[in-house]
Amino acid sequence: MLNYQRYKRVPVVHLPERTWPDKEIEKAPIWCSVDLRDGNQALVEPMVVEEKIEMFNLLVKLGFKEIEVGFPSSSQIEYDFLRELVDRKLIPDDVTVQVLVQCREHLIDRTFESLKGLNRAIVHIYNSTSTLQRDVVFGMDKEQIKQIAIDGAKMVKERAKDFPGEIILEYSPESFTGTELDYALEVCTAVQEVWGPTKEHPMIFNLPSTVEMTTPNVYADQIEWMNTHFKDRDSIILSVHPHNDRGTGVAATELALLAGADRVEGTLFGNGERTGNVDVLNIAYNMFSQGINPNLDIENIREIIEVYERCTKMEIDPRHPYAGKLVFTAFSGSHQDAINKGVRALKTRKSPYWEVPYLPVDPSDLGRDYEPIVRINSQSGKGGVAFVMDTLYGFKMPKGMHREFADVVQSVAEAHGEVAPEQIMELFKKEYLSAKEPFNFIRCEITDVGDSDVDTLAKLTYKCRGTILSARGVGNGPIDAVRAAVEETAGVHVKVLDYSEHALGEGSHAQAAAYIKIMDVDSGKVTYGVGVSPNITRASHRALFSGLNRLFK
Repeated sequence: MLNYQRYKRVPVVHLPERTWPDKEIEKAPIWCSVDLRDGNQALVEPMVVEEKIEMFNLLVKLGFKEIEVGFPSSSQIEYDFLRELVDRKLIPDDVTVQVLVQCREHLIDRTFESLKGLNRAIVHIYNSTSTLQRDVVFGMDKEQIKQIAIDGAKMVKERAKDFPGEIILEYSPESFTGTELDYALEVCTAVQEVWGPTKEHPMIFNLPSTVEMTTPNVYADQIEWMNTHFKDRDSIILSVHPHNDRGTGVAATELALLAGADRVEGTLFGNGERTGNVDVLNIAYNMFSQGINPNLDIENIREIIEVYERCTKMEIDPRHPYAGKLVFTAFSGSHQDAINKGVRALKTRKSPYWEVPYLPVDPSDLGRDYEPIVRINSQSGKGGVAFVMDTLYGFKMPKGMHREFADVVQSVAEAHGEVAPEQIMELFKKEYLSAKEPFNFIRCEITDVGDSDVDTLAKLTYKCRGTILSARGVGNGPIDAVRAAVEETAGVHVKVLDYSEHALGEGSHAQAAAYIKIMDVDSGKVTYGVGVSPNITRASHRALFSGLNRLFK
């Protein structure tokens, strides 16, 4: 039995006056990518300088205006990377780079060396404030821990005086979620008093969920408490930096935005220590799906994935929201049927809003294709097969035919697993379009006879079980006349129960598809036939022969 008693609950926040549950996200936050620092340090094989430059260029292209480029005082490669960005003039004027540094004098000096040539930068200082780290890591009391933060702010302020550009201070009480709220506020206020931010020149307080310790609502309460207790709130940009240890990083971030956060630090696809940082793209696409401009250029998720996987040498999980290979697929028959009907309704209703069951966004808005939306396996149903044939190949099968063809596909899926769309089309051709036995249509001449407009003569040439036959038949139309001609010479008795047709494509060169529901009168067996031809009459004749071959094969 799991020894759950080894673990104690993290205290919740007593905040009966909380307001965040009644709010809605109405706009995108300030986004700050930490892919090149927090994300990079969590890679098995960290990026080299050129890979970091490629990733930086992608982040700029996506529209990030704040990018944490690294920890330049920690290693030569981190330092060299920032110098490459500066010396090669790769940082656009509207992008602010951010650098992380501990509250140590020699590291801060090294950091300011790396910033030479920049007009503006965010210097991000931090120290851990949690009860556990104060006790077991640093062996310091509250005053000593606070003094580290104060000293760090003083050192940055002193060097910022001689810096020719603008320095924005960011302070993080690391392990904020494990810190007493009143103490976290005390430390932040001490830093604030040293730096002296104003409304015109604010500073950033970043409140990280360095380790996700409890449910997202508690993090939201912590953020709201801090948000309402900061002094001179208009001089502060309130930032969050959630991790994903409990798998609720996205939820915690969204609730934190409701609670007053202005800014979010995270990574593409949630890369980061342990279970990762919060996934910025996930949140941005969530906003997009609610009609909110995410203020990121994320229309082409395929390109984002390609660069990310090449630079990080990590693969996107197939079930990753929005980006995974399987997230716009449906194996369940009922899901496939609903998607099929939803797409049809969208076309006929001409609504300005995307509303399709099981698809919260239009995959094409993300640079994804419709082709992989429905995938067919042994669990799939008739709706999915019909959707593939309609969406990918243009065959709008009669509803009664859905089950008949789905059974054909399912038998293959049960034997071999998933059936790809092109395999489904091959099965369709084999079952309905390519069969030549026992009947093979060759040609037919149709003329009107008698005084009635519906009397039609068919002069038919066809092959029956290897023998070429010529036959004449009269009926109340071309299909009935051909049916009569076959009955006269082949010794079969069939009845046409239903007929439909449509164009395959548009324009004068489009082919026609014809569908016939046919019954063997002697046995009562019923099936469908399909014919395709540029000539609609010939398509209907081929459909009749297709049905005959399925009845008597």
